[in-house]
Amino acid sequence: MKMRSLQDLYLEELRDLYSAENQILKALPKMAKAASSEQLRNAFEEHLEQTKTHVQRLEQIFEKMDQRSKGKKCKAIQGMIEESKEIMQENGESMVVDAALIAAAQRVEHYEIAAYGCARTYARHLGDDEAAELLQETLNEEGETDHKFTDLAEGTINLEAAHAGAD
Repeated sequence: MKMRSLQDLYLEELRDLYSAENQILKALPKMAKAASSEQLRNAFEEHLEQTKTHVQRLEQIFEKMDQRSKGKKCKAIQGMIEESKEIMQENGESMVVDAALIAAAQRVEHYEIAAYGCARTYARHLGDDEAAELLQETLNEEGETDHKFTDLAEGTINLEAAHAGAD
């Protein structure tokens, strides 16, 4: 796609996000299953439900724009998910694997935070206040999820991981 205008760039960003969210929808159940901590498993399951809402919001924006949502593969998220698959295949100490899963999840969250922030800003500059509001809602939720993962990491998971294998 040629990016001749901010509108073109905005549409590309939205398609990237749509691809990312759909890839994340497929990865989260696997990450939840791989988590040994009940709290981490619950965090992944909660984020799965939240991600479904993120996809719906993006679909709402595409519909209003009379644009297709497909057409772009988010290679960044694809790579991050591949890395998380490698983590899930590791045969390590459960809390160390959980700590690694949190790190993988936070990399994804930080990517989404950056992408949603850009898309929201483009929407504002293009005068689409309704889309900007929807994107801001998702941006807020992504930030909250990142904080939840940080709290889990700083709580018992990383602490237990620090002592794993020290017997």
